[in-house]
Amino acid sequence: MLEVIMVTIGGGLGSAARYLVSTWAAARFGAEFPYGTLIVNIVGCFIIGAFATMTTERLIISPYWRLFVTVGIVGGFTTFSSFSYETMHLLQETDVLRAFYNVGLNVIVGFSATWLGIGLARLF
Repeated sequence: MLEVIMVTIGGGLGSAARYLVSTWAAARFGAEFPYGTLIVNIVGCFIIGAFATMTTERLIISPYWRLFVTVGIVGGFTTFSSFSYETMHLLQETDVLRAFYNVGLNVIVGFSATWLGIGLARLF
C-alpha cells in the first residue's frame, strides 16, 4: 500500500509540474506548436535516464523513493520518459527487434487508438 501512496503523491506533483511547464511554454512561445509537451517529454526522458541509472548503478536508495520519482513524479510529468527508458533498456540488452516493435507498436497502435477514440467520441 505504501507503493501506491508514493506513486500517487509523486504523480500529483509531476502532473502539476507538467501543467505549469505547458502553460509557461504556451505563454512564452505560443500555442501553435505543443512546445510544452515537447519540453516535458525531453526533460522527463533526461530525468528518468539519469535518475534510474544513478539509483541502480551508483547509489543505494529505497525502492519506495525510486517509485516516487520514476513512476510517480516523472510518470506524472510524462509517460514518454518511461517508453523511452524501456526502449533504451531493450537496445542495451541487444534486443533490437523488441525495441523496434516497442517503438512501432507504441506509435502506430497509439495513434490508431487515438484516432479510434476521437471517431467514437464524435459518434455520440
